[in-house]
Amino acid sequence: MIQYLDNIQHKDSKNFFLIAGPCIIEGEDMALRIAEKVIELTNKYNIPYIFKGSFKKANRSRVDSFTSIGEEKSLEILKKVGETFNIPTTTDIHENEHAALAAQYVDVLQIPAFLVRQTDLLIAAAKTGKCVSLKKGQFLSPESMKFAVQKVTDSDNPKVAIIERGNSFGYTDLIVDYRGIPTMRAYAPVILDVTHSLQQPNQSSGVTGGRPDLIETVAKAGIAVGADGIFIETHPTPETALSDGANMLRLDLLEDLLQKLTRVRESIL
Repeated sequence: MIQYLDNIQHKDSKNFFLIAGPCIIEGEDMALRIAEKVIELTNKYNIPYIFKGSFKKANRSRVDSFTSIGEEKSLEILKKVGETFNIPTTTDIHENEHAALAAQYVDVLQIPAFLVRQTDLLIAAAKTGKCVSLKKGQFLSPESMKFAVQKVTDSDNPKVAIIERGNSFGYTDLIVDYRGIPTMRAYAPVILDVTHSLQQPNQSSGVTGGRPDLIETVAKAGIAVGADGIFIETHPTPETALSDGANMLRLDLLEDLLQKLTRVRESIL
């Protein structure tokens, strides 16, 4: 996927690429601050970088959960991040009409895991001509992602990647089957979504839990088995984040992780 992004840096480094940012856009200052720090680190370790932030969260557990500071406002912030630092940006879309809207502001359109079988949504994203990343549903096998990829490529868009984010394990946990990464790489580049793979959904409180203490373990394993990219949600203070704080990586811990992952990557080349 990154070969289609003209504004991505360190494209020829042979390192994994990184998708990182807050779960949701909470404000301009916060987004710019996170992007600036991550760029500092990815420049240091020669990692291609795509900034991520949701402009709207539609798949919340409770009706009173935070969803957005405003769709257009959030998209404008994503555009400003991209223009300020000359980096690609990505956001998730949930409705067909979101595809053309978000494509005016970001470089990569992300399809959420719960919606990856929605044919019209995938086609709408593909028809924008933007890169499309497909989150594997928690209920899908790696082999079934071949058909999701084909929906994009059959719409005359080869700019597609797959995001692994674990499979449902009982009602309140997820587990990553690392055998699926080489399987799916036969269809498209594969990104391991480390932080969402460590979610603990369907908690009795209606707020998703998580295991951020396992971020390093899961990320190392993903790089070791050949993941092309790593997806990490990060925030300066996850405990105050407006969405998914329970499984995010604290921003000041990111450098140590990237340094270790870069070493793992070097060891397998």
